[in-house]
Amino acid sequence: MPPEPADAFLPGTVTLVGAGPGDPELLTLKAVRAIGAATVLLVDDLVNDAVLVHAAPGARIVHVGKRGGCKSTPQAFIEKLMVMAAREGEVVVRLKGGDPFVFGRGGEEVEHLHSQGITVQVVNGITAGLGGLTALGVPLTHREHAHGVVFVTGHAKPGDSGTDWPALAATVRDARLTLVIYMGVSGAAHIQQQLLTGLPASTPLAIIQHATLPHQRHAVSTLGDLVATLAREQLGSPAVIVVGDVVLGIAAAARPRIATRSA
Repeated sequence: MPPEPADAFLPGTVTLVGAGPGDPELLTLKAVRAIGAATVLLVDDLVNDAVLVHAAPGARIVHVGKRGGCKSTPQAFIEKLMVMAAREGEVVVRLKGGDPFVFGRGGEEVEHLHSQGITVQVVNGITAGLGGLTALGVPLTHREHAHGVVFVTGHAKPGDSGTDWPALAATVRDARLTLVIYMGVSGAAHIQQQLLTGLPASTPLAIIQHATLPHQRHAVSTLGDLVATLAREQLGSPAVIVVGDVVLGIAAAARPRIATRSA
């Protein structure tokens, strides 16, 4: 028999799999293979149910809700489930929206699994900050508009002071960067106020809700009008906020100010 590939999905192991931002066709081939090999799948709320068509008929699917602003399964309990299932000889897949290592707590889970002697690997997925803007036909970086990109969370864990928004605003301005804010809707007023210390109110901005899904909606606005736009257009979580001149490309493509993707 040929040897098992180095990335084989074996009994007693855990694989963290990025399911992407929503569109099931954005799954990688490796993600599909991992999902199909799993005997136990621990699935986050933001994972599209259509992704689960790739699961084996006999696989046990456990929904472990993780959604900002909503009641969630405690992280410690999810980690306990992964360890228990792996020790029982299951092929475990932890299925997450987006990418496990981009605000998906993948780093915490890998550290915990390693500490328990569990073999773990990670399969990357497309993150919402990339997928959402790409769905609008706009890049995150552009030689004329943005020399780089910063992904940042708008939601700090309890006891953490969170992002230094004024310092970040100055860096984004001086280095000509695109700023992508995850989980920023609930704290939008504070974020807006702090970013305005270093960025002009006229800075272009886009809010993208339900990235890459048929019901994706977006609004193009400015930093000075962020909070008003969220309220006026009734945009909420899950959403990413993209700040920077690359957003001008949405207007250049003659897209409406508020839009829903066609299925």
